[in-house]
Amino acid sequence: MVNTDNNSLIHELKSGSTGAFKDLVELHQDLVLNICYRFLRNRQDAEDMAQEVFIQAYRSISRFRGDAKLSTWLYRIAVSKSLDFIRKKNRKKRFSSIKNALEISGHAEDIPAADGTNPHIVAERKERIQILQEALNTLPENQRIAITLSKYEGFSQQAIAGVLGTTISAVESLVHRAKQNLKKKLTRYYEKY
Repeated sequence: MVNTDNNSLIHELKSGSTGAFKDLVELHQDLVLNICYRFLRNRQDAEDMAQEVFIQAYRSISRFRGDAKLSTWLYRIAVSKSLDFIRKKNRKKRFSSIKNALEISGHAEDIPAADGTNPHIVAERKERIQILQEALNTLPENQRIAITLSKYEGFSQQAIAGVLGTTISAVESLVHRAKQNLKKKLTRYYEKY
């Protein structure tokens, strides 16, 4: 049976229990994987990153002070490691476009057509997803994190504040600015066509 008591789990993790580590992974693997995927846009990279998140958590649990919930601490590690991965990838491809650095994986093809068969509608949806992702990628980092966790992951503003290490009002401001910036970027794009 999975240990869901945070204090007990933290104590067991700090004492080096491998069973507690297994419980930690079972409790949080889906959410950590989803967060990594939202930033990396590639399933394999996200799975690899999620493993790294849990390894880092296990190695650094002794430094966990309990200022935030264990889940918030894990999500902060996931966001940080994902963004580090993106930065490294961008450095390696300095002269490549951001699209190539953060290319949307084949998951967009999985979106069914409205009528189930119209390839034109499927292609149009894929294009809109790609345009939105490119617009998201141009946002300042904190805005991108806030809007991604808020709108895609459904995090509360309090949880986002914990992940970002800021206040709820700052998160509200970041999400608002992100929406405004996305609106401007997308309006400019669609006015071209």
